[in-house]
Amino acid sequence: MADDKIIPAVSFKAAHTGVSTKSDELGMRPMQAQVYEKRGEQYLLIKSPPASGKSRALMFVALDKLTNQGVRQAIICVPERSIGASFGSEPLSKYGFFADWVVAPQWNLCNTPGADDPKVAKSKVKAVGEFLASEEKVLVCTHATFRFAFDELGPEAFDNRLIAIDEFHHVSADAGNRLGAQLAQLIGRDKAHIVAMTGSYFRGDAIPVLAPEDEDRFEPVTYTYYQQLNGYEYLKTLDIGYSFYTGPYTEKISALLDPTVKTIVHIPSVNSKESTRTGKHREAEDIMNHLGDWQGVDPETGFHLIRAAGGKIIKVADLVDDDAAKRDRVVAALKSPKAREDRDFVDIIIALGMAKEGFDWIWCEHALTVGYRSSLTEIIQIIGRATRDAPGKTRARFTNLIAEPAADNPLVVDAINDYLKAIAASLLMEQVLAPRFDFTPKDAGPKPGFDYGDDGYQEGKLNVGVGPQGQMHFEIKGLKLPTSIEATRICREDLNEVIASFVQDKAVLERGMFDPEVVPEELTQLKMGKIIREKYPELNEADQEAVRQHAVAAMTLTQQAKAAISGDTADGELKASTAFVDGVRKFALSVTDLDIDLIDRVNPFSATYAVLAKAMDEKTLLQVQAVINAKKDKLTYDDARALAERALEFKRERGRLPSLTSQDAWERKMAEGVAFLQRHATKAASNG
Repeated sequence: MADDKIIPAVSFKAAHTGVSTKSDELGMRPMQAQVYEKRGEQYLLIKSPPASGKSRALMFVALDKLTNQGVRQAIICVPERSIGASFGSEPLSKYGFFADWVVAPQWNLCNTPGADDPKVAKSKVKAVGEFLASEEKVLVCTHATFRFAFDELGPEAFDNRLIAIDEFHHVSADAGNRLGAQLAQLIGRDKAHIVAMTGSYFRGDAIPVLAPEDEDRFEPVTYTYYQQLNGYEYLKTLDIGYSFYTGPYTEKISALLDPTVKTIVHIPSVNSKESTRTGKHREAEDIMNHLGDWQGVDPETGFHLIRAAGGKIIKVADLVDDDAAKRDRVVAALKSPKAREDRDFVDIIIALGMAKEGFDWIWCEHALTVGYRSSLTEIIQIIGRATRDAPGKTRARFTNLIAEPAADNPLVVDAINDYLKAIAASLLMEQVLAPRFDFTPKDAGPKPGFDYGDDGYQEGKLNVGVGPQGQMHFEIKGLKLPTSIEATRICREDLNEVIASFVQDKAVLERGMFDPEVVPEELTQLKMGKIIREKYPELNEADQEAVRQHAVAAMTLTQQAKAAISGDTADGELKASTAFVDGVRKFALSVTDLDIDLIDRVNPFSATYAVLAKAMDEKTLLQVQAVINAKKDKLTYDDARALAERALEFKRERGRLPSLTSQDAWERKMAEGVAFLQRHATKAASNG
């Protein structure tokens, strides 16, 4: 494996229509108009990628609530003060809206130095109380300030107010999450309006953002990455990949950093195993030394000036520096109009714990992150730094630089865990970048507005249609449809959340990627089925099975489409619209019908393994496989019960129980489950 090799997990080619950046007669982009249609909802959840315009969508909704719905005031809460700038005053009437968004300077509490420091945030409680007693309409503060104000003033203080929570994934249903508990109180009181906004609704700790009964109160508006990127005017391609290093990571940086590409480098925490132990400042200096010869510091911006190999002076913003005055000068420069207007204002940003969610540098073309981050949410947020649309910016990429597993490394298991997490993140991002699926049973008929190709919709044949909003219609023989409203919503809007739970399951990922003896149905039926039951216990068995089938179909078709077109495009490039459909059709060419049994019998991780096998050396793959197989899980009682339930379905369909001597691996597995339960029952009887 070459030292500078980047393994391409996915490369997404956008349709490049320019639609998502165009405004209507009210000055709203498509996502914002979609949100505004739901402005009458008391509880609104906006799930939309970075740069899609969530902050302005909130302004439109808030102004309508303040003007037409009798809401007294709006309070916007952001996780850190730098994000507060996104909610500053905007002349919306200039673009066709009925009012302007106005935030008086004294009521943007994020502008106070240190406002995201808990001690300073607590001192702002008095200001929140004064605002609530005034006739002013809009307040912007940090999550911390809101939490302290809520504790002191109580939930009743926010009656008939709009509470908007930006970066909503910071909320958790966990009892220890104060903001989550406070929101639950507001929902229980039912006298406030709440708008929740997030660029990713996934939590790395697998704890739900809201309790199911609270989440049911929210009206969701989902605008996908697929819709966003397809509608850009300039950005055409997004590459996501990862690269390995041995020794200090700073030595590998020189092979991955291109001084001509606008880049944000996120270095690892000083307490992480990726740290060089030389200190964060030394690491930042080493990265700059790899870029060229240091020439000094710009007195106005605080940027380091470095002469690169070609003679060009590149400007590096150091956000690692602990000197508050120096760092504040750099942050101020990055927030200035020049940073947005001038592509060459800065070239590279080095950060630790900053420049992630809400950070708006539209020229960023490469997000280079060292070390796996514990949350898939954080990775998606980092990727979002590079996916802003900007003139002349046609390609963006995210690279995760992680330690290579090595046989002689005592931390090999930890390295492999990080490696598996990186794969999970890339699989999830690939799913996020895929179209929204609309599955129906075979011969259910065409959907209005969908394009079924030159021959149109034909009964009895495999029909794949492309819809006007980036969704795709697939007909699947034997598919179960959801019957309840909630199951239908999950199948239409939340399949990516289901798939996130699936790929975050370490045992599932290990077996799917590196166990050559795995039976695909173990993953698609048993493991996915268990995840669905635990995630949606309120659904009946039929709806749980419908959600399972939809989720497995979405993940498998995404992977197989990539595999099918990998021979026609470099690195399995996942293109928009027709190429994706062509990939699915190519996958299904050998069968008359696309049926659920066929989908269940495909390992959804096989396509990703094929990409790895071509890009990595055999030694590394064998090492990973050996470590994983050494701790292979044995059959559990719960798994045996699930297998026995599948065996009963098998008996109803075929008139006999599965056989332990069958040539079919899945039939043998079901028979093993029945035998396990029989042995368990016999043992229990003898002990009784």
